[in-house]
Amino acid sequence: QVQLVESGGGLVQAGDSLRLSCAASGGSFRSNAMGWFRQAPGQEREFVAAINWSGANTYYADSVKGRFTISRDNAKNTMSLQMNTLKPADTAVYYCAMKHTRYLSSRDYDDKEYDYWGQGTQVTVSS
Repeated sequence: QVQLVESGGGLVQAGDSLRLSCAASGGSFRSNAMGWFRQAPGQEREFVAAINWSGANTYYADSVKGRFTISRDNAKNTMSLQMNTLKPADTAVYYCAMKHTRYLSSRDYDDKEYDYWGQGTQVTVSS
């Protein structure tokens, strides 16, 4: 049973940066692709970024491309999301997730591709 725990959320001003972390335990972190999703109040859960098992391949939603960077450290069983130039539209609960394959695909945006989820961490960006 895989457990994922997010941390690093908080309240910041527009233009600021935050770094989110996801710690994994209870499974083979090295063997699975990972992703970040977010959900704002009253909105559908939205894909943010994904990374393959080794970290060599990444994919970003257009809304965060150029501002956010996803990375992983397999030796420490952790994944990170560096968020720069934050906007009020980035306000959401951010979720760490583990995919059921090693690799990225054309359906990484679909939350049904992911088997395990963290509890979420709140990011609030004020104007």
